[in-house]
Amino acid sequence: MAARQVRRVRLTVPPERAGQRVDTLLRKELGLSGTVIRRIKWLPDGILLDGERVFTSQRAEAGQVLTVRLSDPEVRSGVVPTPGPLDIVYEDRDLLVVNKAPGVLVHPGVGHFSDTIGNFLMEYYRTQGIEAGFHPVHRLDKGTSGLLVVAKHPHAQEKLKGQLHTAAFRRTYLAVCLGSPPEETGEVDAPIGMAEGSILARAVRPDGQPARTRYQVLARRGDRTLVRLELVTGRTHQIRVHMAHLGCPLAGDFLYGAEDPALIGRPALHSWKLEVRQPITGALLSFQAALPEDMRRLMA
Repeated sequence: MAARQVRRVRLTVPPERAGQRVDTLLRKELGLSGTVIRRIKWLPDGILLDGERVFTSQRAEAGQVLTVRLSDPEVRSGVVPTPGPLDIVYEDRDLLVVNKAPGVLVHPGVGHFSDTIGNFLMEYYRTQGIEAGFHPVHRLDKGTSGLLVVAKHPHAQEKLKGQLHTAAFRRTYLAVCLGSPPEETGEVDAPIGMAEGSILARAVRPDGQPARTRYQVLARRGDRTLVRLELVTGRTHQIRVHMAHLGCPLAGDFLYGAEDPALIGRPALHSWKLEVRQPITGALLSFQAALPEDMRRLMA
């Protein structure tokens, strides 16, 4: 078993912050939310000033060193660690980026308690000695492949979720459609809500939630079209619903098009590119995952 890895952040109190309360420093200098502060302040090593545990009401002097534990001291998610394949594209002390295989769920649920990305990550943390719970930032459908961001602690999760649907968090997908959009480039601006009589399917409907998807046609092969898509909003099944709405459903989409296992065994959708700001440093991180073989065959 590897040595324990505990994530802490450190602040040397600047002169202009002398005499301020610890909770003010945590919010203003380190960007911690009230929720995170309430969680960590009860931990024996949660908030230390010059190595000594302090209350958040303590006032700090210039030059003193404030350190804060961000790692989960105990796992509360209930996700069972299970060995399984993980394609880790990037990892630092605050987050991971995983290239998810098609057919794998992100979250455990009914019938899938030990064969999801969450289970595999918890086993990875256990074997690597990383103190972390399962903190997903966004989700991909079971059939969707590609890039997925997972935070290692609640503070990183809050920061990354706050970037969703902003210019700081850009997700670009590739899809193979049956048929073609009406224009080479465009934007679908069509609200999405639950489909009538279904507990799973969504549909474009006037009383739905606002939903916008940008698209660009990249290539054609017969009646199939390779399309690049960028989410402006993030509704459930958004790309699948919007492409079907345009009359060009995704190949293999059993819910919004036609299931055809001989063609492809899942909706032909891949999370291709991802840009995100590192939640602690603010550095721009950019990733790309190659189109998987089953989708490449459709355009060969």
